[in-house]
Amino acid sequence: MILSAIHWNVDPVIFHIGSFGIRYYSLGFLLAFLLGYCILSRMFKREGVHTDYLESMVVYIFLAVLVGARLGHCLFYDADYFFTSEHWTEIFWPFQNGQYTGFTGLASHGAAIGILIALWLYQRRYKLNAWWFLDRLVIVVALGGAFVRIGNLFNSEIYGCETTLPWGFIFEREGETVPKHPTGLYEAVAYLLIFAVSLVYYHRKKGQFKTGSIFGWWLVALFGARFLIEFVKTNGVIEGSVLLKGQWLSIPFIVGGLVIAWLAAKGKLPQGAFPHGEDPKVVAERKEKERKEQEKKRRKELAKKNSNQGK
Repeated sequence: MILSAIHWNVDPVIFHIGSFGIRYYSLGFLLAFLLGYCILSRMFKREGVHTDYLESMVVYIFLAVLVGARLGHCLFYDADYFFTSEHWTEIFWPFQNGQYTGFTGLASHGAAIGILIALWLYQRRYKLNAWWFLDRLVIVVALGGAFVRIGNLFNSEIYGCETTLPWGFIFEREGETVPKHPTGLYEAVAYLLIFAVSLVYYHRKKGQFKTGSIFGWWLVALFGARFLIEFVKTNGVIEGSVLLKGQWLSIPFIVGGLVIAWLAAKGKLPQGAFPHGEDPKVVAERKEKERKEQEKKRRKELAKKNSNQGK
């Protein structure tokens, strides 16, 4: 049966530039943000919401995902190691033994919490309806999650228990000699399906649906899939519990998703991107910025015209 398994011994580093190595994981993380931005930008333009809001939000989300996912891993899965006087500096230090390794320990639950906090802060400043934005953001988050899990596969990490199934992976770089469940690949496929279904629903409704609908059911689907896949994982074992840490952490998101879906169906969440209108201060700043850009463009055209006349 081992002969029918997949022998996995892929180098996680694509290429080196000196001591700096570009990993599949890091590349997938960056691609997730780039593709996510492109998709969200089209959604904003389609629904008549200025992309300035998205551009400023990208900074919030990027930091929230990075900080939240890293702290989530360190706190939920390896607190005994990282939260000590000897190792706490390693939480945000992407080097090991002088080599750049990136952050190989990231937790999706921590990223989710970080995004929610970032959106709360963003809404307070820009008055953009966080529920409206979440309905669109989670679509690309699912795509990003798939890229990250594929990166985990290339890192030969986050795999499950032993299996006799023909698609079991023997992770040779980790010293494994028997097939294990490629749980990172399972999650990647699940997230891609969630991405596809959510995007199709969005386009069929042409962006016109009750606020919170996609977000609520997305939480149920994504963390429900995560809960089920955890059954074939081995990390996060809690003594005396039949569930793993990842499953306990998924339950609040599933329950929260059901509540949000119910509120959305009843129309109890604020509708539209700006339920109370845009912040006048933000609008004034944007108009002033546009005025300056037009003035700068006019001066360049005038200077070019004068230059051509002088020849």
